[in-house]
Amino acid sequence: MNSKKNMMEYKGYLGAVEYDAQAKIFHGDIVNTRDVITFQGTTVKEIERAFKDSIDDYISWCEEEGVEPEKPYSGKFNVRLSPELHRQIAILAKKKHISLNNFVEKAITDEIALLHEA
Repeated sequence: MNSKKNMMEYKGYLGAVEYDAQAKIFHGDIVNTRDVITFQGTTVKEIERAFKDSIDDYISWCEEEGVEPEKPYSGKFNVRLSPELHRQIAILAKKKHISLNNFVEKAITDEIALLHEA
């Protein structure tokens, strides 16, 4: 099964959906947050509505509780590198007069562009 075909997106949140043939029900959960957000339905239309409703309910609950909803992607992630690779990219970034962060972002962006060309 192609995972892209089983994913839905709404307000930046991604929901993964599975079908339980025995129970004859679709069920899913939000995959890009640590908070537990689930949804279910018996038809495609129901599961799509439940997915959106669950996210809207989560955001509303957070507002009522005065807490910030967990953002699916903050733009921050930690990468562990060998000290030697860290040294090499830090030197290259300095030679290019860009930050280490910008260097890594450009390398990732370039790699993604290559994948889209293939």
